[in-house]
Amino acid sequence: MKVLFLHGKESGPGGRKPTYLAAQGLTVINPALPAEDFDEAVRIAQAAFDQHSPAVVVGSSRGGAVAMAVNSGQAGLVLLCPAWKKNGTTKVVKSASIILHSVDDEIIPFSDSQELALNSKLAADHLIVVGDDHFLKTSEAMSMMAQVVNSWRDGREPKPRV
Repeated sequence: MKVLFLHGKESGPGGRKPTYLAAQGLTVINPALPAEDFDEAVRIAQAAFDQHSPAVVVGSSRGGAVAMAVNSGQAGLVLLCPAWKKNGTTKVVKSASIILHSVDDEIIPFSDSQELALNSKLAADHLIVVGDDHFLKTSEAMSMMAQVVNSWRDGREPKPRV
């Protein structure tokens, strides 16, 4: 299964999360996104999406805001501590979206994801509390990310197990 992974502002291609997903047997497309030009980051992400037609788009932090701005059609959307209030203008996500966020996030307030879920009328189980900081690097957080991404196999919307 193909996954488009959009990294955060301070990270780049080949980071811990896309590498973890690739180790799970997924084909991960992980373009380099410019840190200072949000519109260019969206253009690059959209071009990667259009070229590869992934089943799932994963966006981490600023990459989450980029993912929200991409026209991703029927693909699933997984947002990791999305920095949507700091970047871009999109304020809602489609129902085929899952948000993973730590209540102990020191960079992007958990309340931002609560607000996004409420704005988007997401089901309660589509906002998952996991991890112990903004970076979601614990084994529990990495495993949950992979579980949620893998739940889109065969075109089914995920049913998270929390």
